[in-house]
This record gives sequence, C-alpha cells and structure tokens, in this order.
Amino acid sequence: MSEPNPYMDSGGYQWGPDQPPGVPGYGYGYPQGPLAPMGGPGAPLLSIGDITVFQDSIITPAGTLPLKGAVWSATDMSRTDERIPNVGIVLAVVFAVVCLLGLFFLMMKEKVTTGFIQVTVTSGGRYHSTMIPATGPDTIHWVMGQINYARSLSI
Repeated sequence: MSEPNPYMDSGGYQWGPDQPPGVPGYGYGYPQGPLAPMGGPGAPLLSIGDITVFQDSIITPAGTLPLKGAVWSATDMSRTDERIPNVGIVLAVVFAVVCLLGLFFLMMKEKVTTGFIQVTVTSGGRYHSTMIPATGPDTIHWVMGQINYARSLSI
C-alpha cells in the first residue's frame, strides 16, 4: 500500500476541480457553515401532506403564509368499495364440486378504499392545496382532526 500509484499522470493531475488555498476539499466531514438560518420558526406543530404549521406561520411549497386568520377546508374525494376477493372466487370454484359448499366462499367480502382527500389553506391572499391519499375509510376522520387542530391555532 505504500507504493506510489502507477496510473497517476506524471504531471501530478488529481481528479476534481482546483481549490483555492485554505478551502477544505471534497469528502466526508463536518459541514463548514450553518445548515439553516438561526432564529427559525421553531418546531413544527402540525404537518398535513406538504403543509407544515408552525407557531405563527404556515409553510407550503407555494411560500410562507400567516397562521392568523387562515381558512382551512377539506374535500373527501375517496370512495370505499366492497368486493369479493380473488381467493374467495378460487375457493368457490374448487369447492363447487362438493355439494355446492363452494358457494359459501362467495360471501367473503373485502373493503377497498381508493382516492384522495384534498386539503386547502388560504391566508394572506395566498392559496395552497394538497392531496392526501386515502388508505382506508377512516382517513377522512384523521385528516379532519388535523384540520380542526389547525383551525384552533388559526384563531
């Protein structure tokens, strides 16, 4: 390992851009400056999709909105369907030979929820909307609980 690199250019070329003296090179290590400006908004109180609520402001990809006087709304665009699962159909066909016992497997049902819940916030003349995927029939209740908490902070 102490032998020199046989593939190194005789001119002393090293990979990467030239660095002025005193500037640390590339690689792992501690960051040289602060990662975020000091005196930020504090810890987030609530996060709904890409909307984050702080003590006195709402941060969205569209910009920062004031929390005071914000208007929140939600629209449920999800639906829950009830259907026979594939395993029920297969078992019904397999056991149909045995005295129509397989018809009981057609009584198996599963609920499938698809769609989104749209959350909208308006404040300070600005507007932002986000979509939350509905993972079950109770997703709207979770989102409405979050929005009601955000409404209580906006007063």
